[in-house]
Amino acid sequence: MMNSRRFKQVDVFAFEALKGNPLAVVLEGLGLSDAQMQDFARWTNLSETTFLLPPTDPEADYRLRIFTPGGELPFAGHPTLGSCHAWLEAGGVPKASGQVVQQCGVGLVTIRQDGPRLAFAAPPVVSAEVEPSLLEAVAQGLGLTVADVLAARWLPLGPKWLCLRLASAGKVLSLEPDHGALSALGVDIGVVGFHPEGSEALYEVRAFTPLVGVVEDPVTGSLNAALAHWLAADGLVPTSYVAAQGTRLGRAGRVYITRDGETLWVGGASRTCIDGRLSL
Repeated sequence: MMNSRRFKQVDVFAFEALKGNPLAVVLEGLGLSDAQMQDFARWTNLSETTFLLPPTDPEADYRLRIFTPGGELPFAGHPTLGSCHAWLEAGGVPKASGQVVQQCGVGLVTIRQDGPRLAFAAPPVVSAEVEPSLLEAVAQGLGLTVADVLAARWLPLGPKWLCLRLASAGKVLSLEPDHGALSALGVDIGVVGFHPEGSEALYEVRAFTPLVGVVEDPVTGSLNAALAHWLAADGLVPTSYVAAQGTRLGRAGRVYITRDGETLWVGGASRTCIDGRLSL
């Protein structure tokens, strides 16, 4: 006999419905096996599916498990914001006023209300140099030469992102990747380029995610957090700004970055598009 569980599908990082990154949220994950969670995440065919569980840490409001079609992640950004939105909408009450504490694979993540948006405190990232041979292969897979890449870094934050900075947002948007070649490399790739001064968004982001099992991710919280850490360390961004992602996919993703002292907040809007029950 199948069990019925509360379920929501949430659009994250966009104010207009269907213009962000969809997330499947199972609000009652208790009692599901790892295999059932993975099977459902594969079936949804979304970049991430999450399962809410009672916390095991007394400081947390809930525990979150995050699955891609290809496996489980310790942390991801749009699942963090979308799951928190779904939990609050379903009647969740945080232990501390004004903030929600999520328990996940990386530990405790704080989420705060940021006007009409939620924002998470990004975990730290330790960057590393990219091997020249791999950089050349990634550039070729993106239709670039190494000379087109202004800078490159490994930025592990949830997924292990290999990130490239290009000369402009236009260059980022013009990419026509060889997805077969990128998939063979076995890395998740983030690309960033700055918009002209005075634009609504400071820069444009694209995420190519063969390890997640999605060719191009529409709007990616962990990648935007990693890029914000990197670009701030290089002195290239102000303390508060907006990043754009998903343009080539017909989306209008907007990620709100704010640095408050030592804390980097990554925020965005969420909207529930499907609200019902799931039978597994």
